[in-house]
Amino acid sequence: PVEGVAADPNYLDISVAPGQRKRLKVETTRNAFAYVFAGSGSFRDASDPRAVLTEQAADPNAPAKYDVSNHSLVLFDRGDEITVQAGNEGIRFLLVSGKPIEEPVAWYGPIVMNTNEQLRQAMAELQTGDFIKHK
Repeated sequence: PVEGVAADPNYLDISVAPGQRKRLKVETTRNAFAYVFAGSGSFRDASDPRAVLTEQAADPNAPAKYDVSNHSLVLFDRGDEITVQAGNEGIRFLLVSGKPIEEPVAWYGPIVMNTNEQLRQAMAELQTGDFIKHK
């Protein structure tokens, strides 16, 4: 465990065979999302699939690019079960759940901060090599 991580995240690598349906329990006190990285399928009671923002390390001010051909993200409201129906190729996804942190989230590529200003600073530090601080 990492001290100070309030979200207490759970990560599950889920595979569902072609044409099969699977139900997965999720505690009602947790938020969850699925990151699909192979195959296709549909999720019951989920958001529309969202394209995943692709990292733009060369220019932190460049417009966002999305890779919708292979990767998508699906968000879930609070509930106690997630249902997935695999497509013709089956589906494989990472199911992530955690306790709500009740803080704003700003996300770009691999970096997650609280504000857009913090994101801009982190991207600038990434470009100059100052992002990782050594003690």
